[in-house]
Amino acid sequence: MFLARVVGEVVATVKHPHLAAQKLLLVQAEPTPGRPQPAPVIAVDSVDAGIGDRVLVADEGNAAAQVLRKARGPVRTVIVGVVDHAEIDPS
Repeated sequence: MFLARVVGEVVATVKHPHLAAQKLLLVQAEPTPGRPQPAPVIAVDSVDAGIGDRVLVADEGNAAAQVLRKARGPVRTVIVGVVDHAEIDPS
């Protein structure tokens, strides 16, 4: 899992049946010190997130299947929460 920011929406008029009626959002992972910034990725929205929201993203096929309550299919990345607050322990 990783923290990300929703940076856009993805509209697809033709998509796999597993994605029917699913909202797709473009998410950008939060920067990690000492690592290059990864490219934004498309994630299925399971929590009604919106542009600008800070979100928790699961990036593994089995987790996506469990969250979406579907057999494993073409989904790997799914938004599983909207983050209100997160802090790093300074110790």
